[in-house]
Amino acid sequence: MNKLSCTDVAFSRRMSSARKRGQNSVFVTVGTTQFEKLTDYVCSSAVLKTLANLGYRKVVVQIGRGRDPSIDTVPGIEVEVYRLKPSITEDIRQASLVISHAGAGSCLETLAANKPLLVVINDDLMNNHQLELAYQLNKDGHLFYCTVSTLVDTLHSVDFSSLKPFPPGQPHKFGQFMDRLFNINN
Repeated sequence: MNKLSCTDVAFSRRMSSARKRGQNSVFVTVGTTQFEKLTDYVCSSAVLKTLANLGYRKVVVQIGRGRDPSIDTVPGIEVEVYRLKPSITEDIRQASLVISHAGAGSCLETLAANKPLLVVINDDLMNNHQLELAYQLNKDGHLFYCTVSTLVDTLHSVDFSSLKPFPPGQPHKFGQFMDRLFNINN
């Protein structure tokens, strides 16, 4: 039987109660890159209806350098889109769920904010190091990941309250993890 620490329990309660407090928003980020497959899909009725059915009422989509997506209209859900801003910290803080590309910066900033994170892998990338990062952070229980084609099914099937908080403030350990991941010997 797995035992939960006080930190795990508090983190789980924060995540499961976020929607109850009216924080029914999703923040979608692709960082400074472009991932139009993701930004287009999260603005489609398929994803917006799923999010609305899960209790979310607002979706904020940061599209990076990609083109403006076509936004389907779904009753009960508001969609806001922007390209880039100096910091996404406030968007992450206000969200009750973050859906992100697998960029290390976006993942770590979200995990540091103790927000539930669903990473969407860009399976069009060659030599996809992002998949390795998402896989390890999922294996450690900090996030869930999927591809664009499995996003709706993943949203229906995962329990974000089961995620473990990411340990704070030890950047040297992340550096060591990355060195191991990429077989870098000092």
